Amino acid sequence: MTAILGISAFYHDSAAALVVDGKIIAAAQEERFSRIKHDASFPTHAIRYCLSEAGIDESDLDFVGFYEKPLLKFDRLLETYLSFAPEGFHSFRRAIPNWVSEKLRLRWKIKRGLNRKYRRRIVFCTHHQSHAASAFFPSPFDDAAVLTMDGVGEWASTTLGYGTGNTITLTDELRFPHSLGLLYSAFTYYCGFRVNSGEYKLMGLAPYGKPRFKDLIEDKLIRINDDGSFELNLEYFGYCQSLRMTNKHFNRLFGRPPRTPEAPLEEFYQDVAASIQVVTEDIVLKTARTLYQKTGKDNLCLAGGVALNCVANGRLLREGPFKNLWIQPASGDAGGALGVALLIWHQLLRQPRSRSSVKAASADDSQRGSLLGPRCDGDQVASMLDQRSIPYQRFDDQERLNDYLVNLLADGMVVGRFSGRAEYGPRALGNRSIMGDPRITDMQSTMNLKIKFRESFRPFAPVVLADHARDYFDLEAGVESPYMLLVCDVKTTTLPAITHVDSSARVQTVDGKENPALARLLEAFYEKTGCPVLINTSFNVRGEPIVGTPDDALRCFLRTEMDAVVIENCVVEKKSLMLHRHPPPG
Repeated sequence: MTAILGISAFYHDSAAALVVDGKIIAAAQEERFSRIKHDASFPTHAIRYCLSEAGIDESDLDFVGFYEKPLLKFDRLLETYLSFAPEGFHSFRRAIPNWVSEKLRLRWKIKRGLNRKYRRRIVFCTHHQSHAASAFFPSPFDDAAVLTMDGVGEWASTTLGYGTGNTITLTDELRFPHSLGLLYSAFTYYCGFRVNSGEYKLMGLAPYGKPRFKDLIEDKLIRINDDGSFELNLEYFGYCQSLRMTNKHFNRLFGRPPRTPEAPLEEFYQDVAASIQVVTEDIVLKTARTLYQKTGKDNLCLAGGVALNCVANGRLLREGPFKNLWIQPASGDAGGALGVALLIWHQLLRQPRSRSSVKAASADDSQRGSLLGPRCDGDQVASMLDQRSIPYQRFDDQERLNDYLVNLLADGMVVGRFSGRAEYGPRALGNRSIMGDPRITDMQSTMNLKIKFRESFRPFAPVVLADHARDYFDLEAGVESPYMLLVCDVKTTTLPAITHVDSSARVQTVDGKENPALARLLEAFYEKTGCPVLINTSFNVRGEPIVGTPDDALRCFLRTEMDAVVIENCVVEKKSLMLHRHPPPG
């Protein structure tokens, strides 16, 4: 047995992943345990979980890998600060002591984090190698082009390459400070959202606006080449030498300062969001076409933070040259933990991949539906509810449970679902989800304002039975979207709660292979209502990570206006809870 632990940490979204003899056993983000959103600390809890899932401890590990090379990253920081000296001194003074005391002692920190039980080799790969490995090795393809795009790793911000069998080759790269991820984050900051967490809000805001600033961006901020490479005009950005993404020149160019967080979202900022979204999509398309010309391959694998831009992904599938796409569901830094573990197994140890070539972008991959996180059983849940004197109903028959939930959903109730293993990555794929009936017109606003406590403009995603997906969504035959990473047009007016302002939706298809319990729930809802679609949004409130434990799920349920929650096979309803606390007189 060869056990390999992959680790990502110390920037954002730290995580751990365990691969044993080439099989992905477990993977999880630290935030689900610590309850700190985008937690960057050493993933102590995630590591402990991964090891427990395999029934081993730190001394049983054969390899430990880290998702980037800190010395190379330190080289980039020093060179950048020197290039902008003395302007960047304030940022330099804040960053360097932390690097010297913490990040340059990474081997020691990793061994200490593993309770000093691990005494073998620690492997460091480059940031984009880990992204590329996470994209290609779990994919259903024997042969594919590979594209990674994010903010920045050590020096690279975009890499092009290909994978064949058990080997990845990266052939081209775009280097810092020219970065599509940082460009998009600069506009995220300018529109009043948090960098490294608010980019999806910017994407959701874009359809409300018109891209009237596209020409201004391409004339003043960026020079885009025909091959998709580009150069940013650094006069307008502050991320090289300061703690801000943009500067006074950027503000002057657009005629106003950055939006204050929580301020009204005026038409101006909607148009800014629409403009940078179109620019981003154009760059992704041009880069993909260049990669296709270089490789001639029909399949494309994507990873890196930009790969979470599901609007760009949808356009790439429709207009790009590749026949099939596979996108790593944990495309951000968390996915680097899985990438480095798989890179060690396949490329360092030269172990083969057992994968059959496929003809369509399907879920036939080795990521196991990305259901790689912790689970619990009904007895644990019942014990927790009993200890808290929470009234509940327990169902030992799955069909009866589904019938009960379907009746709640069909009556317009909002239901939290905590079932099976947790998802790895930023998307809830049905196991840590809040669900509702997509046919109800005001369901979107109800869930946004009363349950999620988030901006009213943000859309909800649909989850649909794969066999019925093309009846409702503009997906080509044979194309699936198991990880909620593609946006496409909605073909019907009967699903207002999941239809965005531009008549699109970020769709998730379920075929029952990787998540049969979710498929059975959808089938039961279809049998009762004639609709094979449900709203699926992540089980959390604004500012918190997706729930990680039954206790987290119960707490989230109690502090919102959710009508019911099912935690494994135990159902708690708000009305029963109120009657229990305030029984009627007499």
